[in-house]
Amino acid sequence: MKTAVAVSASDPSSQFGFLLAEVSRRYVRRFEQRARDVQLTLPICRALAYLERHPGISQARLAEFAALEPMAVVRLLDRLQADGLVERRPDPTDRRVHSLYLSAAAAPVLAEVKRLAALTRAETFAGVDPARRDVFLAVLEQLRDNLAADETPDATAPRQPRPL
Repeated sequence: MKTAVAVSASDPSSQFGFLLAEVSRRYVRRFEQRARDVQLTLPICRALAYLERHPGISQARLAEFAALEPMAVVRLLDRLQADGLVERRPDPTDRRVHSLYLSAAAAPVLAEVKRLAALTRAETFAGVDPARRDVFLAVLEQLRDNLAADETPDATAPRQPRPL
């Protein structure tokens, strides 16, 4: 059931979507600048980070996680495999699918990605009290979870909001 919400132009929350998009755009741009300086691209960084968190995922799942077109992921993985950073292994349950894993050679590249991300986060949160940062991040997680409700297998199941 949809609920009508009255929003005043003076209500700070009325700018939420714009502000969130702007911060995200600027954060990504700053990270990309740093990555470019060390000959990395955002898709490479995303792929490596997702593969570290989800070893053994499929190419299709990686494309979904990294918000890339499936054909772009194939080209990206071809490059990463040629560079010795990623291994494609046959999936034991489906011979049409390859499971993806980082190789040992990916460790220093991934360490550099993490260093760049830490620098960008530090710049982003400069001047923000750590306690306020932690509350902000907890709120973002709750917002993500709230919006992920329709992405769960059973979208009709009632969701319990997470307390802050």
